[in-house]
Amino acid sequence: MNRRTLLLAAAVAPWVRPALAAESVIDSIKARGVLRSGLSTFVPWAMRDKQGELIGYELDVARRLAADLGVKHEPVPTAWDGIIPALLAGNFDMIIGGMTITPARAESVDFTEPYSFSGVAMVASLKTAPGLSRLEQFNRPDFTLVARRGTNAVPTVQQMLPLATLRQFDDDAQALQELLNGRAMAWFTSTPKPAFSVVDHPADLYQPVKGVLVAQKDAMALRKGDTKALGVLNDWIAARHADGFLAGRFHYWFEGRDWLSLVKS
Repeated sequence: MNRRTLLLAAAVAPWVRPALAAESVIDSIKARGVLRSGLSTFVPWAMRDKQGELIGYELDVARRLAADLGVKHEPVPTAWDGIIPALLAGNFDMIIGGMTITPARAESVDFTEPYSFSGVAMVASLKTAPGLSRLEQFNRPDFTLVARRGTNAVPTVQQMLPLATLRQFDDDAQALQELLNGRAMAWFTSTPKPAFSVVDHPADLYQPVKGVLVAQKDAMALRKGDTKALGVLNDWIAARHADGFLAGRFHYWFEGRDWLSLVKS
């Protein structure tokens, strides 16, 4: 690209950007009649039931939002480590997938107000790391820790346990299996999965540190600059906090497992 072309592009860009930003994704959703939400499978945020349908907290949230907007909902399953690029490419309208607000992510997307709260926690192997009760005991060069790629668990481990070896997987099930197979000492992931995994595998796993290591605020993510959509979504989140919908759905999916029969025989 020559200098003249660069100068012309620079001169035109300020006029083009407002035009591109004039239409909100809310307008596009209503014109199309469908809200397309990007998500990845995380139990119990989003998962497949026995019939192969997506269920979970995020599905309830997105379906209620779509219903309140007067449109249908279409989930768009996407690999977690590529979900922000997929949003920016226009593959879907917004991310409704338990995305934690972080400064790094905020450089690429705009976040709504939080609509759920979670945290990074850990679960350890009784076989490879028995009897430990403090986080710092896992900060050893001969310890292998596992986490899902692209999640907030990765920087948490890297910052808190820099001496340990961290192995990253594309799926939580792979990370858990690595732990159960005795090839790792601990798995770091979002609540409530560590506590649930101990209930499921009491002879193999335990929680050396109770509670969360890092608290998380989870929000919807939008392409940059859509102030109308941010306003609409923030008002919706405030209304659903006020009427108890979000708290009720959070209680069902995160504080109990009445839903377990929907996904397991």
